[in-house]
Amino acid sequence: MKVLWNDQIVDESEVKIDLEDRGYQFGDGIYEVIRIYDGYFYMEKEHLDRLWTSAEKIRLTLPFTRTELSQRLHRLAAEVGLANARIYFQVTRGTAKPRLHDFPDSAEVTPVLLADIQPATRPASKQNIGIQAGFVEDKRWLHCDIKSISLLGNLLALDEANQKGYDEAVLVRDGNVTEASASNLWMVSGGVLYTHPDGNLILPGIAKLKIRQLAKVLGIELREETFTKKELLAAEECFKTSSVAEIMPIVEIDDQTIGDGMPGPVTKKLLAAYIEAIELAVQAHQNEK
Repeated sequence: MKVLWNDQIVDESEVKIDLEDRGYQFGDGIYEVIRIYDGYFYMEKEHLDRLWTSAEKIRLTLPFTRTELSQRLHRLAAEVGLANARIYFQVTRGTAKPRLHDFPDSAEVTPVLLADIQPATRPASKQNIGIQAGFVEDKRWLHCDIKSISLLGNLLALDEANQKGYDEAVLVRDGNVTEASASNLWMVSGGVLYTHPDGNLILPGIAKLKIRQLAKVLGIELREETFTKKELLAAEECFKTSSVAEIMPIVEIDDQTIGDGMPGPVTKKLLAAYIEAIELAVQAHQNEK
């Protein structure tokens, strides 16, 4: 498989990571995942904007412009040739010797860019019936707004849910629901759509940006407010969103049925609109060629 290594496209076996790369030793880096539909990078600008925001928050100077990064990612996609895929790319701060906790001077290190592409398809069967989740205490750090490669807290939460037989973890901090293990979380209560407000406790999702737009177009009232476990269990609908999962209904939490145990009307309406928005964007891109 071909991958992107800094500014070169190479065979995966050729990539060499230094023992003292700060991403390897400290998790000192950031990442993004863009969904590719029929060769089109969906919401690419928003993903790159978030990468730069994350870089600023960890005081990482990226060694390329947005245009340069975009060109490299598109070169990789053309080389690999997968029409429907997800492209993962990360930037670590680079190698600094000796190993010290202090951030090295930016002039002394060169950030390392890596990217790969894997096939991806819409999880339609699960979207049609929904998934089961379990509540897990949100023990992650207080910088969840940074899309950091340090994901151990998220992995532990998902594993705890998996160990109990659930597909997903619904994270709870101080009594309030924050998000899922790697997705934003939503509920419908009294016909109103709710989700946790952006801030340091959740990641500002790219799919969440699109849901905001779609809710407005569809006339669905949206409130970005905190809600509790009790309020979520009493909700009519629940779903999670991410670039890869798109809109995924959650029909059961801690063995308690949400609504009637099937994807609800608001969820299905938003999913249909989300898929339509993708198809329109792809068509517009193809018409530009």
